[in-house]
This record gives sequence, C-alpha cells and structure tokens, in this order.
Amino acid sequence: MKNKELGGGSQPLFRQVYEHMAGRIDRGEWREHDRLPSVRLLAEELQVHRLTVFKAYGALKEEGRVYVRDKSGYYVAPDQHCRENSGASGGGQREHRGTSGGGQRGIASSPEAALTGSRIQNPLSDIQRRPVKYQFSQALIDPNLLPNLYLSDYVKEVFDRYPKVMGTYSGAQGDEELRAFLSGHFRFSRLLQAEPEEVLITSGAQQAINLIATILLGPMDCVLVERPTYGVALDIFRHRGARLLPVDIQPGGYDLELLEELMERYRPRLFYMNPTHHNPTGYTVPVWQRKRLAELAERYRCLIVEDDPFRDMYFHTEPPPPVFSYDTEGWVIYLGSFSKYIAPGLRICAVICRYPFMKQMITAKSIADNGTPLLNQKIFLHYFTSPRLQGHLAKLRIALQVHKEIAERELAPTGWRWTAPQGGLNLWVKLPEQFPADVLFQRCLEQSIAFVPGTICDPKREMHSWIRLSYSFTPEDVLSEGMRKLVGIAQSL
Repeated sequence: MKNKELGGGSQPLFRQVYEHMAGRIDRGEWREHDRLPSVRLLAEELQVHRLTVFKAYGALKEEGRVYVRDKSGYYVAPDQHCRENSGASGGGQREHRGTSGGGQRGIASSPEAALTGSRIQNPLSDIQRRPVKYQFSQALIDPNLLPNLYLSDYVKEVFDRYPKVMGTYSGAQGDEELRAFLSGHFRFSRLLQAEPEEVLITSGAQQAINLIATILLGPMDCVLVERPTYGVALDIFRHRGARLLPVDIQPGGYDLELLEELMERYRPRLFYMNPTHHNPTGYTVPVWQRKRLAELAERYRCLIVEDDPFRDMYFHTEPPPPVFSYDTEGWVIYLGSFSKYIAPGLRICAVICRYPFMKQMITAKSIADNGTPLLNQKIFLHYFTSPRLQGHLAKLRIALQVHKEIAERELAPTGWRWTAPQGGLNLWVKLPEQFPADVLFQRCLEQSIAFVPGTICDPKREMHSWIRLSYSFTPEDVLSEGMRKLVGIAQSL
C-alpha cells in the first residue's frame, strides 16, 4: 500500500506520523505557539489519509505536545504545558505509548512467528551472495589486481611493530596514528581541511551511512537521494522509516532548481549523494554545482552526506575536489572509503565531519561495535603509506580502464545505451523499452551470471529497463566470456 511504502515503518502509520511531528517540534522547526499545518495539508504532504493525521494530532494533544484553539487549528505547546499534561518526560512517555499504540502484542509461538512483519531487506546482498561464475554485481576490484603478497609482508611487519595489537581496542573514534595520517592525506590529496579529532574510522562506508541514519532519521523524515543510487543506502533509509525524495542525476549533474524546491518545501534531514564516478551511472558532478550544493545545504539546514569511494579510480583526469572542500559551516559529512580498491578485507572508511555531530557519531559508533578492529587499522596504515602501493594505484587505474573497454566491446553489438564512465567500477546500461529485463535476470542467474537490476538502485523502484554491470571484479578472460554469454542470453529472448 502506498501509505505504508512512504512511511516504511513497522509501527502503525499514525504512530509514524506522530514521531515525525514530534521530531520536528523537538528540533525546533516549529517553536512554542507556532501554528501547525492543518490536517488536510499535512495529509497531502505526507501522502496519508486525513484520519491518520487526525489520530496523530490526537496523540500529540493527549501528551501535551500540542494544543487546540477553537476554529484556528493546532499549535505547539510550550515545554511547561507539555510536562504538566504528560506527567512524565516526553521521551519516556512517547516510547511507552509507541509500544502499545497498535494494541497489545501476543507472545510469539516460534522464532518464525517472532519475525512476522520484519522489514529488514537487502536485495543487493541477496544477489551478491549467490555463488556464480560471472560476478557482475560486485563493485569491487578483482583480487588478482591487488598486490596480495606485498600486503602479507606488511601484516607480518605490523605484528613486529605492535606486538600487543591483538590485545587491545583502538577506541571508538579510531586509531590516533591513522586519524592523524588521514587528516594530512586528505588535506594534501583532496583539499579537505580536517583535524585528526574530526576524523572517525568505521568498518566501511556502509556502517557510516547506517550510523548517520540512526542519529538523524525517524519515521516519515525526508531524505533526498539521487535517482539512481546505491541500493543499500536506500534500504538503510527505508529501514529507519524515512520518506525518499528522488533527484535525478544526469551526466551534467543535478537540476539544482528542482533540488532547491525540494529542500524548501520538505526540509529534508539529509541529502545522500555520490557525486564522483557515481554508483551506478559513473557520472561526476561539476565544480560549479559542488560549490552551489554547499551553499544550499547551509541555507536549508540540510546535511549533505558525501559518499566518495571511487575518487582515486579515474582513467584520465583527476576529479574535482569534494563538496566538503567548499563547506564552511559544517553542513557536509564526508565518507572517504578505501574498501573498494585498497584492501576490501580490512573495511576501512574515514568519516570527516565537524563537532557537535562528530560527538554523536563517536557515541553511535561505540554502541555499534566499540571501534573498528585495531589490527585492521594498523595494517591499512602501513600498507597504504608504502611507496609501492602508491605506485600500484596508477597501474590499477590502467587495468580498470582495460576491464571497462572489454565490457563495452562485448556489449557493442547489442545496441544498448550507456554513458562511458571516466572512472569507477560500473556500467549503467539502458535496455530497449519493453525488454523483459526480469526474464533476462532470471535466465542469467541460471547460467551463473549475476548483475544488479535497475530497480534496486531506484528509489521509485521503476527503472525496469536499466541494469548495472560491474566490470571490475572478474579477470579479463572471465569478464569477456561472461559478457558474451549475457549478450547471447539477451538475444535469445
């Protein structure tokens, strides 16, 4: 049902609207005695039934969060009014009502019954876990392209340098030595001004996105997302009950007028973006838009989450500086992941943001796992800083370009359309209209070929004639053979 999709929550829909309204009041978007939107207007904005909004307003009124003026509507209650009417702290009372608002739940009769209604989904992971020969769904580097023997030498060296590394934690924020190095590295290579205390180490960018969503998002909160975008990020935001506001990304960037209209109308909590060698399209947003995006974030108080895992994977020209480099007021959070191409098994990502948000990130990280493994951080530090690895990156770019050209050559006879990327790991391919892409996907799986259907990358789930093909994970001969098989299957449909 459409209403359920927008909220995405397991709570009753009126409770999601309630939490959304309460969150906006708590954040100061509506202040004491401000008039709130009418039931009709709020129902239209949230795309729910008026009775749902009316019930949510009733719950807010019962707790003293809002009050009613005759023939005038609902208004934000002052704090004292709230405390007198609720009889308890707002957070605790709301949580109690939230658990009972949908009626008393019975005790589950089995583990299966306990999972009834669970909404945790990750379709991309489901595809990538399949044991296939031709793996075009993994946006990772072919392990054979990495200097694995060289890495093993550094593992031994780390144990010599840090004999107690297995016997201690690194701290929730991450290893001080690594954070100090990355602060200087980003300042030199990406023009990012960040002190070591403004760097947090997470176990990959995916964990960072999840931590940010946990801090910022509640039911019905709005999130701007690119269309298409990284499918797992969409799953994370949906899991938090957020409403997704799609913004098309094109070879030249975004429609900034539309983007500003969405920011002004919906006041989204964040804009999740991947503006450099974008996943899945390969597009790179130009410099002038990056500057403007930083301005819009500040004006509309919308945090930008800049996911930047493919920056170093360019083929010819180095990409422009990150959006973060143009931010002067702390409205951009930068995710610099190294999991794609340095050592995927180490899962190292650097989150850069300003205080006080960094303080919340450290707390959230401490709750999640109390810190990324220290051994992983030390291995990465000494491996990444080695002259041999820095020289290897140039060779890796050449190898990836060769992989891309192999994939494009094998796909050329099909007449399918794509924009040749200037970096990254993927081809975003447009099939003919009315082509049975779902049948192609199933037939390919039967022939041990995996790719990512476009609907997984689409916040609207409507891009049925698009597919993402990752050319980076399989060796050249297997890549060529697998692409030919895929084309053959497509021509047989």
